[in-house]
Amino acid sequence: MNTLSPTGKADRIINLDVIRGFSLLGILLINMISFHSPFLYIDPYTWWKTPEDIALYPWIDVLIQASFYPLFAIVFGYGLAIQQQRADSKGISFYLFGIRRLLVLLVFGCVHAFLIWSGDILINYAIFGLLLLLFMRFKGKVLLWIGGLLFLLPQLFFSILLVLMTFADPTGVQHFTNIVALQDSVAAYSSGSFSDIMNQRFQDWYAVNSPENILFLLLSILPMMMIGAGASKLRLLEKVEQYKYRWMVIGVSAFMIGVIVKLLPFVIDSNFAYSYIQDFFGGPFLSVSYAIILSLLLLNEKIKNWSKPIASVGRMSLTNYLFQSIIGTFIFYSYGLGLYGEVTLTTGTLLAVGIYLIQVLLSEIWLSKFSYGPAEKVWRIVSYGKSHLVKKGE
Repeated sequence: MNTLSPTGKADRIINLDVIRGFSLLGILLINMISFHSPFLYIDPYTWWKTPEDIALYPWIDVLIQASFYPLFAIVFGYGLAIQQQRADSKGISFYLFGIRRLLVLLVFGCVHAFLIWSGDILINYAIFGLLLLLFMRFKGKVLLWIGGLLFLLPQLFFSILLVLMTFADPTGVQHFTNIVALQDSVAAYSSGSFSDIMNQRFQDWYAVNSPENILFLLLSILPMMMIGAGASKLRLLEKVEQYKYRWMVIGVSAFMIGVIVKLLPFVIDSNFAYSYIQDFFGGPFLSVSYAIILSLLLLNEKIKNWSKPIASVGRMSLTNYLFQSIIGTFIFYSYGLGLYGEVTLTTGTLLAVGIYLIQVLLSEIWLSKFSYGPAEKVWRIVSYGKSHLVKKGE
């Protein structure tokens, strides 16, 4: 009887793993700010005081902030569609498997969000992934169109509305530092009990994932998943060389649009309206450009060989994502080293780069001995069943 089994090493798409690994670097760089500082409650355009931090933040804000979660959503959709196509080729129903796999991811997300770190993305990916399953019967081009329109039309509408608000009520859209929330956050994470941290962690999670924010999160993540799934069904990563000149134009254009939009808070006004446009509109453009530019670079055999350590990080993306949060919170929370609020943006960024380099080394060592990362193995055992795990090297 045909059964669905995990992707063997020989069947993996290195571009996809490299993009995952690259995404984890961007995710860590931006998450590190929330690991060490009350990023949710500050005005980031006026908060940083040292010359190094003042010079560094615009680079992070333009090139990294809100550009890597959408990129990860694209590869998430791409991978889910690969699993659907493999199931279809074997005459197996994909949907029960997909639901089970996403529910397991939801459990990982709940553990991560409420016991480790509030800035979890796994819950959203699992829930929006379940919604994506409703569209997975569509062909690749249809998914690309739906995803593109579902991204562009609402974001254009909200962006225009917010710009109009800046004229109607300029003070109402200004960023501000929430002193009370900031003090509560510093007190809980730097010196509070584990119970205090649990309470603050839930408050931080709810501040981002409250019902009034869910629509905006949905419209920023689900369309990217659809675009990734559509690209997968059209096998675009496997056809990069065939369409490389077209992809060069698209990649450069998307990058330029993304950078221009993300510069708006620095060029016009650093208020909430332009920050929203920067993140929710400009971020996904940069995400698409990063995916295309990386895929084009990987056409070069030397670059592809050099990128294999990054691909190893991507093959263990769930493990490495959880590892980042565990290490980050241990360094800064009171149950660890208690350094919350004690480091600068520049120091935190250098620390993030160091942690990522360690992850590259550990991922290479681990995958030289095992087929999957620890979290990936648990995920696969529950999703596929233990008997379907492939052996090392298959």
